[in-house]
Amino acid sequence: RVALARAIAADPEIIFFDEPTTGLDPIMADVINDLIIKITREVGATALSITHDLVSARKIANRIAMLYEGKIIWAGPTKDIDSSGNPYVDQFIHGRAEGPIKMAIRK
Repeated sequence: RVALARAIAADPEIIFFDEPTTGLDPIMADVINDLIIKITREVGATALSITHDLVSARKIANRIAMLYEGKIIWAGPTKDIDSSGNPYVDQFIHGRAEGPIKMAIRK
């Protein structure tokens, strides 16, 4: 919260959030999401959030872009992510081990 207060003190046009809910329990994550929504609306700023937390992304975002190997593979309105038609996006949002995204297993 303190970092957010410092960020908005300069009256920014864009506020960047890097994994704002990582490591938080679901209740505190929701509190932070509500705070992000409230603050960005109050100051009229655009929020850009990098996150793996799809629950948070769905709550705070109007638009989502999905990256894979450093490239945007899908972008669109949040409501359209479940019907993206992109196999990488589908695998990620459903948390499936099987699909085009391969994870190396270390021995």
